[in-house]
Amino acid sequence: AEDEIGGQFRYAMRVPGKEEFAASLAYFSRRLDVLGVPVHLGRRATAADLGDADHVVVATGVRPREITIPGADHPMVMTYPELLTGARRPGRRVAVIGAGGIGVDVSEFLLAGGSGLALDGHRAHGHSTDVEAWKRHWGVVDPAVERAGLGTAVLADPAHEVHLLQRKTTSIGNGLGKTTGWVHRAELRTGGVHQYTGVTYEKIDDDGLHILDDAGRPRLVPVDSVVVCAGQESVRDLADELIRARGAESRGPGVHVIGGADVAAELDAKRAIKQGVELAARL
Repeated sequence: AEDEIGGQFRYAMRVPGKEEFAASLAYFSRRLDVLGVPVHLGRRATAADLGDADHVVVATGVRPREITIPGADHPMVMTYPELLTGARRPGRRVAVIGAGGIGVDVSEFLLAGGSGLALDGHRAHGHSTDVEAWKRHWGVVDPAVERAGLGTAVLADPAHEVHLLQRKTTSIGNGLGKTTGWVHRAELRTGGVHQYTGVTYEKIDDDGLHILDDAGRPRLVPVDSVVVCAGQESVRDLADELIRARGAESRGPGVHVIGGADVAAELDAKRAIKQGVELAARL
């Protein structure tokens, strides 16, 4: 339905440290071209378009879950795709609702500039190759100069004041990957991100985001923008339409639902690609 392939990859590649997702999309685009697969962009398929197909693979992905608190439609509120694509520009002080993987990525994006810039000043949707900037950021020096090559990190001032909030009472970043989670937690800490757990969202108005803290006390988070990262929902419209059209009670013959359209919880590119490969092998 969009003018480019890639779905959630197009958002991920704009996050500092995840620029390699752009290379993945370049690879898949090239393979489609080499294999002669017709790609129809900028149009939303309907069941009528696909009525005579023996098999239809529905990989329509996810949409951001909306919040329903008073003020959810306030002009300062935006979705994470609106932020990451540059469709909306955040103010200086930003609240991020939801501290899962996407909420953490969005927070790092905001710290680095919030307009598609990586930590080294390169475009986040390009490939970040400034090794010297990376070394300064993490305090890596020549071992001949400092023991074990550990020097003093030179940190840039964060581009935004970020407030990261979650309903869960567990520590923020607790569910991130074991090999990379520590990096994200370190970035939040060095970026001075204000972290809130166990909160209840009350309302959004011109003053900012109103919450109840983990002790049930009313509190105002004074911000200029609110980015919603409260999870995703499967986009199942086409799948449901096809199943109804083909007259099956549960799943229409030849209709296969994979990826985020199948399961939206905890987006997993590896699982989605695996589903696609295994389905193609069966067909």
